[in-house]
Amino acid sequence: MVIQRWQSLLLLIAVVLMCVFCSTPYARISAVEATLAPTSVFVYDAPVFLTINIVIAVVLFIAIFMYRNLRRQMTVTIISIVLMCASAVTCGFILYGTMPDAELIWTGGVLLLLVALVCALAAYRFMRKDLKLLRSYDRLR
Repeated sequence: MVIQRWQSLLLLIAVVLMCVFCSTPYARISAVEATLAPTSVFVYDAPVFLTINIVIAVVLFIAIFMYRNLRRQMTVTIISIVLMCASAVTCGFILYGTMPDAELIWTGGVLLLLVALVCALAAYRFMRKDLKLLRSYDRLR
């Protein structure tokens, strides 16, 4: 099996990254006492944040199978990109609003979210490129 459309592969990578993001820590709360280890903060600790990220993964997964209707696939991908940005903002609100002594783990969950966002943006770029190619074929007919 050969995947001939790069946007499908990029959307699949974004889905996998969002699923992994839901199970990795994205922040660490330093312990009050020096003898205790720092506590990791996971996505599933905040139900609203987990729900947003699961919805993003589902929407991205649905977008993979909308290859027959390119405009709808582009719309669904834009919706998922907006939701990813909302997820990043929610992450900031949760982290700095409720846990002021927490520090962000850049190499863990946050990087996964950013790479998933970049993959979704690249997939959208490839979709625009395909749409432009289809329009040029329609002009030739």
